[in-house]
Amino acid sequence: MIKQIPNLFTLLNLVFGCFAIVSVMQSGIILTTGPEGQLYYDIPEPIWMASLFIGLSAVVDFLDGFLARALNADSVMGRELDSLADVVSFGVAPSLIIYQFLRLSWAMNDGALDQSVAWLWPSFLLAAAGAWRLARFNLAPNPHPHFKGLPVPAAGLFVASIPLLYWNTHETWLVSFLLNKVFLYSVILILSGLMVSQIPLLAMKFKEYSWANNKLKYGIVIIAIVAGILLQWLAIPLVIILYVLLSLLFKKHLA
Repeated sequence: MIKQIPNLFTLLNLVFGCFAIVSVMQSGIILTTGPEGQLYYDIPEPIWMASLFIGLSAVVDFLDGFLARALNADSVMGRELDSLADVVSFGVAPSLIIYQFLRLSWAMNDGALDQSVAWLWPSFLLAAAGAWRLARFNLAPNPHPHFKGLPVPAAGLFVASIPLLYWNTHETWLVSFLLNKVFLYSVILILSGLMVSQIPLLAMKFKEYSWANNKLKYGIVIIAIVAGILLQWLAIPLVIILYVLLSLLFKKHLA
């Protein structure tokens, strides 16, 4: 029974992903009228709960791997189950977040009712790319000392930061930027491309904890903590971007 504890955490990851999907789907676009009769489009706040559930999925996703190694409970079933959970929590749920933000972005245009729903379909490239990345990882004959392509949880957390930034900023330029179609479609294409790519990226797993062999990993962790204190939610996308850039800069030293 003890050997199944990591799998129970993996299932919790999946459940949190389902909660995130429910939170997104309950958040339809609303229309409000300003003091001078202006019309405003917005998404109800419950969508940001999806971001928190994705964050919880990331926490238990880390814990299931940690417990599997600590209990010597690695298994083929656990590996497959982990990928199935990840594609829901970090693929499908983030795709729906982008879908809703694209809906809001298009709704703000003149003649929005005449726009084809096909403009929203690219959102699901994230889920497809995540599934491809996870399937490729499962088929790898031997574990690599580094990741090939952006880990699916990192892509999911990047998207999950968008609602958190949207509802926790008073900067109108940032709100406009987050609703900009070029930004949203760029997020889809860049994250999807990074996930299916073969680019070597640092694996944030510690085989041992010496400073000499883990300088880059410890550096990223320290930067993430400081950025979280100073920048709050903005730290999430910035740290993920920094992680990719540092991995590319020091790719010869990845181990």
